[in-house]
Amino acid sequence: MNLIIKGNQKLLGLFFSGMVFISSSCSEDDQVPMESDDKNIVELAQSDNRFSTLVDAGQRAELIDALSADGAITVFAPTDQAFIDAGITDVDGVAVDDLKNVLMYHVVATEIPSSAVSSGKVTSFEGAPFYISIDPDGKVWINGHAEVTETDLEASNGIIHVINQVIMKPTMSIAEIATGYTQEASPEFTQLVGALTRANLVDAVNGGIADDLTVFAPTDAAFQQLYDDLNVDGFEEIPLETLENVLMYHVVPARAFSQDLRDGAELPTLLSNNTLTVDLGELNIEEAGLNTDLINIHATNGVIHVIDKVMLP
Repeated sequence: MNLIIKGNQKLLGLFFSGMVFISSSCSEDDQVPMESDDKNIVELAQSDNRFSTLVDAGQRAELIDALSADGAITVFAPTDQAFIDAGITDVDGVAVDDLKNVLMYHVVATEIPSSAVSSGKVTSFEGAPFYISIDPDGKVWINGHAEVTETDLEASNGIIHVINQVIMKPTMSIAEIATGYTQEASPEFTQLVGALTRANLVDAVNGGIADDLTVFAPTDAAFQQLYDDLNVDGFEEIPLETLENVLMYHVVPARAFSQDLRDGAELPTLLSNNTLTVDLGELNIEEAGLNTDLINIHATNGVIHVIDKVMLP
């Protein structure tokens, strides 16, 4: 099915293991044939009026020489509209170091044509990884938000793939993001954070960038419904072992964006011998509905998808 959600993402597909960016995946229909061009990456971008902001940003960040040098690199190039959507309308208003880090996060040190793109983790020039997902239609997504809209603009020193959003590197862990939501005017995860704290599981979702987790995060309303069903006043009245098992049942030991989900897939969880079933027809994980406005929340150690029900193993 095709579901348009916030950020023009599609709730599709499941891919867990991809750690390589080298095997074929883009469909032949979506590929744009490569055309030889004697322009380098910068010159090619300068000749395309979709990339005016990108070129200006490269000049301000003093990356023009690096992107013009001989070699073979890949640039995932945001359009001018992508910069506008990210709130960047004047690159002179962005600190040089910040701008440089953002731009380098869009560059890979090898030449990767669309025929060699596959799901998984990719190390950027900036040093941090970003993550590729491919939906069943063959569309390529980065970090669950940026769609590759055109491929294989060939330059003398590499390839440009066009994307419709600026890719932002995550800066907070799953636990930090969840805690931040408890401090909003309309908090969402007060009960989840409290339950994780009581079960001594905060550290489990507060790891470094080497960790890869997917958390299906119930809202406070979802926890309240659980309390009503169990006839208890809060998570403090749920036996500790039961609470631990319930929470671990919401965590998948892999980084899965919505585009990686596949209908009918059985997802492993941190609770041994217990899996979660994906139902894209109903937009459910088990019987919990996915909040399509709050999926693909990217963290340093994984992804958060918000759900409307606490799932019981």
